[in-house]
Amino acid sequence: MKKLTLLTAILAASATLSGQAMALEAGDIIVRAGAASVNPSGEDSDDLLLNGSPLAGNQVSSIDSNTQLGLTLTWMVTDQVGLGLLAATPFEHDIKVEGPTMAALGINKAGSTKHLPPTLTALYHPLGGTDSKFQPYLGAGINYTTFFDEEASSQLENGLAAVTTVNEKYDLDLDDSWGMAFHAGADYFITDNLAVNASVWKLNIQTEAEFKGKTTGTRVKAKDVDINPWVYMVGIGYKF
Repeated sequence: MKKLTLLTAILAASATLSGQAMALEAGDIIVRAGAASVNPSGEDSDDLLLNGSPLAGNQVSSIDSNTQLGLTLTWMVTDQVGLGLLAATPFEHDIKVEGPTMAALGINKAGSTKHLPPTLTALYHPLGGTDSKFQPYLGAGINYTTFFDEEASSQLENGLAAVTTVNEKYDLDLDDSWGMAFHAGADYFITDNLAVNASVWKLNIQTEAEFKGKTTGTRVKAKDVDINPWVYMVGIGYKF
């Protein structure tokens, strides 16, 4: 009788456990939205080139931070392995320069640009396949950054006019970038489907910037501009 009672208890417990919803399972799709902030770190470049000649000690000094609406999607390939995609509304940044020549010409803000940094990462969820409400993850992948709406500043145009003696407009062009991406974060499920999320990415972004005068063809080039931002995002997610 005791053995029968024990067997009944084990079967009842198994049925209860099997009925619990797993926080993450293969086939789940998690969509998240929140505030995403791109924070360039260690920005620098080679010495600026004026019509091919180096301007010693003059380089890109900083690219400011910007916050936009961030969107991420994770598709769980297995209970523990997922594919993550980062998207956002366009980020906008000012590009600043420094050095003796730039200071003498009164140039601090050289221009501005917008960019999109779609990023694809493979993610490992160590607690996937369990009913844990806390689901951390860690991964790596690739980032593609495309720049657009680039504009030279009036400071740069006025400063270069003192050199060329011509008042002219300048085009600014930044090369698109491919680089490595590293990603970490965590979801905490408030309900079976709704979660709060915090994420961080480290992106490898390097570009080349060129200003070109529309009248004289005067060129100012910044090679090997390292941006390499940290991207932080806090938001909510929903599991389908």
